[in-house]
Amino acid sequence: MRTWQVGDVMTREVTTVGEETPYREIVDAVVRRGISGVPVVDGFRRVLGVVSESDLLHKVERAGHPDERRVFEGRRRRTAREKAEALLARDLMTAPAVATWPEATISAAARQMDRESVKRLPVLDDLGRLVGIVTRGDLLRVHLRTDAEIREDVVQEVLRRVLAVRDGLVTVRVRGGEVTLDGRLDRRSAVELAGRLAGQVSGVVRVTSTLAYDVDDTTLADLDPARITPVA
Repeated sequence: MRTWQVGDVMTREVTTVGEETPYREIVDAVVRRGISGVPVVDGFRRVLGVVSESDLLHKVERAGHPDERRVFEGRRRRTAREKAEALLARDLMTAPAVATWPEATISAAARQMDRESVKRLPVLDDLGRLVGIVTRGDLLRVHLRTDAEIREDVVQEVLRRVLAVRDGLVTVRVRGGEVTLDGRLDRRSAVELAGRLAGQVSGVVRVTSTLAYDVDDTTLADLDPARITPVA
């Protein structure tokens, strides 16, 4: 069952800068295009780092109040001071860049952004070249899918293709991304799998299952055949 990937939602036309791009040109690109950061690339479009709004704001924060160097200076303070003094992309960028790939799932990219506390991820091909960029807003686009599209995936991909459920056994309703499953299947394991896979369909926000079953095969699977006494 295919779920949406980064390649489905990423922006392919990416604003980039080179290592020698001046501070003012980077600011102009960020403000004029309404973006939160730009990848820094070399001549082969390999990503060297990313200049974000926060990297650029150090100069604004310290305007008119230059910091004096201290004998014992913490890493964060030293980095902030150096970026406030920087004039070129190579000195402003955060490196190495936190990146992803077109084949990464939407959920994996979201977890990576949260873990690394970043708002965007450059998307690289297998040679490390820039092919796109994905932002938090891009990842949310998965929840713009219509209820009809979500229902079609649940019916076709989950029930028919994976579970081979005959038409008419399960009723699928979707409203606002919330999926409701009703009906009856032969095995408890199939009921549990149907609910779990429906929850993995792109755009689903919640699954409510009232599916019944005929046989609890999860209990039968736990039985040790060696401990069953044959009937004479």
